Amino acid sequence: MPRYMISFNDGDMQFPEEDFKAVGEAAHQVMEEGVAQGIWEGGGGFLGFYPFVVDELGNVDARPLAETNKHIGGFTVVNVKNDHEAFMWAEKIAKACRCPQEVRRIMDDPIGEEIYKKYSRD
Repeated sequence: MPRYMISFNDGDMQFPEEDFKAVGEAAHQVMEEGVAQGIWEGGGGFLGFYPFVVDELGNVDARPLAETNKHIGGFTVVNVKNDHEAFMWAEKIAKACRCPQEVRRIMDDPIGEEIYKKYSRD
């Protein structure tokens, strides 16, 4: 099945501070539903914007790959049948997080899937 990344930009979640607990609970309910259905591969929110770039020699720089005024604030990876199902999950996440979600299909990688299955604990 295809995998999709569902994400939002840092700063997109706009709600009163007193709603933080309710937003977290709603997001965790969507996560629990996805895990129970076996489509949730992972995800989470980022605490601030503190990226590091590591090159092929192992050099580490505290910076983004490219300067931009937008950066991902949180993401989810789901494994669903098609675009329609990915959009359905994005809608649930949008409601829970109170902000629009971007949906991107992850490139198919049959060799990578075989490697994963080889070492999977399932």
